[in-house]
Amino acid sequence: MTNSTMVTEFLLEVFAESWEFRLLLSVLFLLVYLGSLLGNLTIIIATTVDQTLNTPMYFFLRNLSILDMGYISVTVPNSCINSIADHRNISMAGCATQIFLVFFCSCVEIQFLTTMAQDRYVAICKPLMYPVIMTHQFCVQMTLASLLTSLILASVHTSKTFQLSFCHSNIVPQFFCDIPSLLRLSCTDTFNNKLLLLLTAIGLSGSCFTFIAISYVRILSTVLKIPVKGERGKAFSTCVPHIIVVSVFLSSGAYVYLKPPATSVIVEDMTLSVFYTIVPPFLNPIIYSLRNKQIKEAVKKVIFRFLS
Repeated sequence: MTNSTMVTEFLLEVFAESWEFRLLLSVLFLLVYLGSLLGNLTIIIATTVDQTLNTPMYFFLRNLSILDMGYISVTVPNSCINSIADHRNISMAGCATQIFLVFFCSCVEIQFLTTMAQDRYVAICKPLMYPVIMTHQFCVQMTLASLLTSLILASVHTSKTFQLSFCHSNIVPQFFCDIPSLLRLSCTDTFNNKLLLLLTAIGLSGSCFTFIAISYVRILSTVLKIPVKGERGKAFSTCVPHIIVVSVFLSSGAYVYLKPPATSVIVEDMTLSVFYTIVPPFLNPIIYSLRNKQIKEAVKKVIFRFLS
């Protein structure tokens, strides 16, 4: 327990032992990061400038893009710089901040994705009720509720994590600070922390996943009743990208956060972490919005206005 009071900083894992390979991966992740920023910023500008996109679906897409820009910025730039410079140190305060922001962003992400599933369900299954249900007031309330819920959960989990004592090691087996990695370093009982993670996973992620699954079962049932094949394809095309993002995000995150510590492999953990921290912010603007005709037209208008 004496050693635990002496831990004032942690050491993060780098992408690889070889400097050349680290440089290659760092450049790759930085390109993904810049691509994510460009794609999400394009969506934010397009949905803000073009008044024809002033609908609930694009309201949530804009919010998701703003969130994703912050989400990917929490981990990637710092990790790439650390990996290239071989600077692995991160202070306790810096680690706590990173844990809070990663957990906050991931909680908001799954709630936004759930609300977007609600939007697709109402649009396809109850089109006549869409203006009544998906009002601007409802959209704002859902956004604020998601932010408040995530703020509370992130604060609780971060404070609970840093109430622990760390004495086994200060080497975090991850390229950023996350809760499962720090729990493995603790020399005190982590049962309450793990129980809290499980309850959060069941209460938030589980309920969101169940809601999304029920929504898409009903959507599928409604779409299959559409007599025109072209209309079916159009309806499916708005739903499939959402299902892909949700599946990748939840499955990778759940595995990292809920798997037994005994099965931990650093490379495996780091790879899976990429799928829930880097891949969704990068893929969202591509499979969600940039393939959308209205978004493309809005982007063209913005570019034409800028050039002229």
